[in-house]
Amino acid sequence: MKRRVVITEFMDQPAVERLAGRHEVDYRPRLVDEPAALAAALPGAIAWIVRNRTAVRGELLAAATDVRVIGRLGVGLDNIDVDACAARGIEVIPATGANAESVAEYVVSAAMVLLRNAFFSTRAVEAGTWPRQTLSQGREAAGKVMGIVGYGNIGQLTARKAEALGMRVMSYDPQVAGATTRDLDALLAASDVVSLHIPLTPQTRGLLGAERLARMKRDAVLINTARGGIVDEAALAAMLREGRLGGAALDVFDSEPLAAGSALAGAPRLLLTPHIAGVSVESNERVSALIADRVAEALDRL
Repeated sequence: MKRRVVITEFMDQPAVERLAGRHEVDYRPRLVDEPAALAAALPGAIAWIVRNRTAVRGELLAAATDVRVIGRLGVGLDNIDVDACAARGIEVIPATGANAESVAEYVVSAAMVLLRNAFFSTRAVEAGTWPRQTLSQGREAAGKVMGIVGYGNIGQLTARKAEALGMRVMSYDPQVAGATTRDLDALLAASDVVSLHIPLTPQTRGLLGAERLARMKRDAVLINTARGGIVDEAALAAMLREGRLGGAALDVFDSEPLAAGSALAGAPRLLLTPHIAGVSVESNERVSALIADRVAEALDRL
């Protein structure tokens, strides 16, 4: 029996076509930016597939009167009211593990770029200024300590990649028995690179504020591919400007898209990317295929 499926953000085309072979699919990747059209599309749909920008809560969730399955093209569920879904008997399916490789590679790449501090010199070299002395102070990843906050699937894969580079790994996660420390402050103080892999919850919001950031080494690097709101962006920018931190890479922000003229604007030794650490050609194929198959399986059970 064909059921109606609404997809409100981009999905790999072969996965969309595979779903469309079995069900009636309404695929409009920009529907997330058209609230009225989105609300109008939901009644009658039994499945709803989203990424991180669609807010599956409140009036929008109420408009999804017939939805029984929600597929999440990613792993974070902070954009979905999971409790409200559970109360209505809606099955929420994340793409657990499918984008881990992409995120882990992003973290290791950003760590190496920020530690070496040599890859922002193209314009200077073109201009003939030859900043060789300045850029000869970069550091190697080998022998450095990678502190991983959140030791789930992505954190553990990041750890293995860091160890392959010769880094030593510390990990903090109160929920995982294999983490090496129960003391977050000790990890921050000992690490040359700190990478965040935790969900945004009331307990983790503002977890790395000014006080905790100040416990990091002055030349340490912070990488956040988890969720905005975990790091105090204004405090981080101030520390970078004051030379109290070695660098940072942020792929996620408290408010997305990041507003022009934010507290982060112009901060030195800062890499900013638009929430794409987990999105690559390969990961999009894996995530989309996984969700297409699991949503189809869930519909078969109804």
